[in-house]
Amino acid sequence: MDCSPSSTSAVACVLVLSVQGLYSPSDDVVDLSPSNFDREVMQSDSLWLVEFYAPWCGHCQRLVPDWKKAATALKGIVKVGAVDADQHKSLGGQYGVRGFPTIKIFGSNKNKPEDYQGGRSSQAIVDAAINALRSLVKDRMAGKSGGSDQSRQSGSGGGASKKDVVELTDDNFDQTVLNSDDVWMVEFFAPWCGHCKNLEPEWAAAATELKEQTKGKVRLGAVDATVHQVLASRYGIRGFPTIKVFRKGEDPEDYEGGRSRSDIVARALDLFSENAPPPELLEMLNEDVLKKTCEDHQLCIIAVLPHILDTGASGRNGYLEVMMKMAEKYKKKMWGWLWTEAGAQMELETSLGIGGFGYPAMAAINARKMKFALLKGSFSETGIHEFLRDLSVGRGSTAPVGGGALPKINAVEPWDGKDGELPVEDDIDLSDVELDDLGKDEL
Repeated sequence: MDCSPSSTSAVACVLVLSVQGLYSPSDDVVDLSPSNFDREVMQSDSLWLVEFYAPWCGHCQRLVPDWKKAATALKGIVKVGAVDADQHKSLGGQYGVRGFPTIKIFGSNKNKPEDYQGGRSSQAIVDAAINALRSLVKDRMAGKSGGSDQSRQSGSGGGASKKDVVELTDDNFDQTVLNSDDVWMVEFFAPWCGHCKNLEPEWAAAATELKEQTKGKVRLGAVDATVHQVLASRYGIRGFPTIKVFRKGEDPEDYEGGRSRSDIVARALDLFSENAPPPELLEMLNEDVLKKTCEDHQLCIIAVLPHILDTGASGRNGYLEVMMKMAEKYKKKMWGWLWTEAGAQMELETSLGIGGFGYPAMAAINARKMKFALLKGSFSETGIHEFLRDLSVGRGSTAPVGGGALPKINAVEPWDGKDGELPVEDDIDLSDVELDDLGKDEL
């Protein structure tokens, strides 16, 4: 069983060398750290066997003599290195190290090392290294090369859709990032770093997608930490790439998520929703309000509330409060939210088939597809949440909008926030009426 800080086997790990590493400069095992890993391993043409260890781990301590022996036997043929992953957690984290020791083989494709699954004797290690070396030679003979791509140059701003990833420097960082009201995700990279190069297209794609989805409220930047060392030092950058999140008035936080476009976008949208105000709940006063709300958002949620004479101001405010709570809950979706009074927009009600359900009613319209879905449950937090949750995951029945287009909307006056008043009837003047004639029947 391998050592893991969270496992019961860690109790058996003798804490002999808890401060110092397990290998010395006199060994044939190369001591690797974030400062030299990319230069020694990623940029090398050699095959590498790398052990990720923790000094307190008994299994790691027992591996030391065999690892040293294998390194000496393979000297000049295969490189053998070791990373104190207890000290250099960021480096271990990049390769998903969860237990100790973990051994990885960096072969023809340095960006995708293989897990070593063999025995822990020096002979087993050497045999695995020779087999990996044969595979490396075969790949080269076949013209396959995982060689390092030098396309990411210093000052490229991350290379990503280069107009959407902001190039940050010692000179512009404070003004651009720290003084901004927007949320910033900043990558600190080194041009020679293999992981940085792998991240580059994902960072670019995420920057472009977020520019549209957050309307520029979450921005991505990149700092060449080998050039702008003042910034790198200020934020304690020790390995590459390092990604930090900056929000105005708050200490920066480390980004610990995945490095695919979807991972980056998902975290950015979480940050956006945490910092964004809830969407505005608008009364449908004219056609422009409907068109802008529905055409600018993936979905527009429309409520048709009872007439003010049926609910009074307090009843209407209750319905609006429920809608605002749901708008807050689903603000990450960036939907539009509208309401109107029953009878005010009859063409809309007809096109959505709302009348049959009574009031209040709710519909969600996808203006791009001209389809809608109706709330069939209660107009309550629970009922609306279930309705919107189903829409979020693609469930629920939909129908085409009547007429195949957004309906005509009447211009109306905004609600004044007060109770409704019955229309005043004209007084009838009875002074000229002969009361004696009221009892007579006319033939």
